[in-house]
Amino acid sequence: MNKRKKNRKGFSMSQMRCPYCGGPVTYRSADGIYHDNSRNTMLYVCSHYPECDAYVRVHTGTNIPVGTLANQELRALRRTAHHYFDQLYQSGLMSKQDAYQWLADLICAPLSQAHIGYLGEYYCKQVIEESRKLLERSREKQRRCSRFRIMEGGVAAS
Repeated sequence: MNKRKKNRKGFSMSQMRCPYCGGPVTYRSADGIYHDNSRNTMLYVCSHYPECDAYVRVHTGTNIPVGTLANQELRALRRTAHHYFDQLYQSGLMSKQDAYQWLADLICAPLSQAHIGYLGEYYCKQVIEESRKLLERSREKQRRCSRFRIMEGGVAAS
């Protein structure tokens, strides 16, 4: 009988290693890591936690990780990248599907792998920088169009 636990994607949790310290990774509750774990969130956590603070959340009701293990610095970068990336479609600049295609093109990855939870520091910084540029160009265009409409309205009223 095989005693190794496997998740739905078929990889063995006992074979997972922390990319930071090389320690084994455990599947456990977020209790003691999250200040509030009222949603009973589960995580993959480096067994050397808290000395090595690498972990990743799993999709609710599964044991499938949302991305890859990340330390505090990378988790902060991913949150910032998501903040700017999400604005691309929340602002109406593009559809959510187009935003994910844009992300896939930016990181030169297939659409199926275009998720911020998989990105390292370099690509998180790229997403932040390029998203900011797109958002600023969009805002500048809106400002120019608003000024034109104001001027056009003023001319028409004269």
